[in-house]
Amino acid sequence: MSIRAIVSDFGGVLTSPLIESFARFQDEAGIPLEALGTAMARIGERDGANPLFALECGHMTEQDFLGRIGAQLREDLGRDVEMHTFTERYWGHLRPNEPLIALMRELRDRGYRMALLTNNVREWEPRWRAMLPVDEIFEVVVDSAFVGMRKPEPAIYRLTCERLGVEASQCLFIDDIEVNCAAARAIGMTAVHFRDDEQAIREIGAALGGARDQPDA
Repeated sequence: MSIRAIVSDFGGVLTSPLIESFARFQDEAGIPLEALGTAMARIGERDGANPLFALECGHMTEQDFLGRIGAQLREDLGRDVEMHTFTERYWGHLRPNEPLIALMRELRDRGYRMALLTNNVREWEPRWRAMLPVDEIFEVVVDSAFVGMRKPEPAIYRLTCERLGVEASQCLFIDDIEVNCAAARAIGMTAVHFRDDEQAIREIGAALGGARDQPDA
């Protein structure tokens, strides 16, 4: 069955690498990156749920999330940590990935059905929508924070297919996290693990058969 739809991740595919923004926050705030991971793991062990997962599923507010992380870091590092500046610093270093945005626009113009599937934060929606022409390119947007589930849960991929009106086998999925790609493949999607622009554009072209015309209806 030919591919009729493109499902793209947001952060790390249509933006600069997320790790770069985390690293800049680390440098400016003086918080080791591994300390953030350790703090989230300890909160998860204590509360029975990873706070990042709860945040991305809309079960926790951004303010609550940052408060919990800040308190845990204070306990772990023995000093106060200003997590309230995290959002501004993080977004201040995130940039649109113009080559991939241009490719998404081209694929839309070639007649592919287009969806954006993102693990995100409810309070961040105005920020990421302002970074690229979301509604111009994508007819379907599935944001984890508004649907109560996140990648790599199979249900969020199935919901995206349902909203597009296509079968999973008709979708090409692009994401910068391999476990998310593996989950997409498990339900029948074709997936490209984004590592850099040149590699991703090449592999997307190969997955689409190199055709320059519109997909079959």
